[in-house]
Amino acid sequence: MSISYPAPAKLNLMLRVIGQRPDGYHELQTVFQFIDFADQLQFSSRPPGLFSRTGGAEGVSEAEDLTVRAARLLMESAGIREGVHIHMHKVLPLGGGIGGGSSDAASTLIVLNRLWRTGYSREELMALGKQLGADVPIFIFGRSAWAEGIGEQLTALENLPESHYVLVHPGIAVSTREIFTAPELTRQHPPSTIGAFLGGAMNNTLESTVCARYPEVGHAIHWLRSQSLRDVRLTGSGACVFGVAEDAESARNIASQVPPSWRSWAVKGLNQHPLYDPAEH
Repeated sequence: MSISYPAPAKLNLMLRVIGQRPDGYHELQTVFQFIDFADQLQFSSRPPGLFSRTGGAEGVSEAEDLTVRAARLLMESAGIREGVHIHMHKVLPLGGGIGGGSSDAASTLIVLNRLWRTGYSREELMALGKQLGADVPIFIFGRSAWAEGIGEQLTALENLPESHYVLVHPGIAVSTREIFTAPELTRQHPPSTIGAFLGGAMNNTLESTVCARYPEVGHAIHWLRSQSLRDVRLTGSGACVFGVAEDAESARNIASQVPPSWRSWAVKGLNQHPLYDPAEH
């Protein structure tokens, strides 16, 4: 267990709800970018069929933990006899809209696919990951991307600015289910394009609903804008919000001044997941 593997957070640089499917899932357009803020996972061998976890998010049982579920899913799918103990150093907040649980599951699939030599391709791992959550495949895809559908149709965007961001969690957890089932949520925004995004169309259409139901999120957005940050907005369904700083020092200075009931981090965008291996297909 001496090697730690990162499970990085992501930001939604834009997010647009453009429809709803008969199965209840929403049709989205979004842009994912990773950031250098990550949980850390360690893996050690256990006898076949034995799966355990230490660390992890408070209140999430071992059986419900996405890392344990990911390990079991890979073992069963590959038809192998393996077990594993997972130790997690958890720093990404729950209910933050930055993909913490999904990223943990993805890193588990990536690392165990290598350690167990199951030989799954990236696409096969992404298909497994989709069974665990809609955001899991992007972390396995491993590159910044334009996403459509429910987030599974991915087009790499490898030249996005790797900006310095101030990321703020305003001390609450937002229920993704609550936001997507809210009757006041507009579900039929006109579709956008990659070109429009690159030209500055970066809004998150969930933001008004989230701010109305969780006023503290709106307070955090207003505070970040008062610090002269650019492109301040919600990531995912929240609760985290972020803005673009001029440089790393400016990001650190602003992050150090947030109200005491909030948490904040100075982070940097990454167009490539730290576990991405271009030799894997």
